[in-house]
Amino acid sequence: MHYFQTIFLAEAEKFIAGLDTKTARKIFFNIDLAEQTNDPRLFKKLQDQIWEFRTKYSGMEIRLLAFWDKSGGLETLVIAALGFIKKGNKVPKNEIERAVRLRVNYFENKTIK
Repeated sequence: MHYFQTIFLAEAEKFIAGLDTKTARKIFFNIDLAEQTNDPRLFKKLQDQIWEFRTKYSGMEIRLLAFWDKSGGLETLVIAALGFIKKGNKVPKNEIERAVRLRVNYFENKTIK
């Protein structure tokens, strides 16, 4: 059973494409696991509308910031907006702000279609 389905915005796809194959595979494995288990070690809320997929691999703390889209009716989607390698203890504020902007842009463009 999957709790949600994940889709990727161009920025997140570009980030993952820039990683080596093993690292990208680990990220996709963890996302698939998060979809099935709802484990907060893999997917947790950062603030009001922004969540993070968490992957530790090869000494790196990899984060994909995401948000929910429950407007589709049947399917609950999680939109992975962007990714980065975390360097400190906290997720940088500018990355969260970028994810918020991508979320606003996503819903603005979605209503046009």
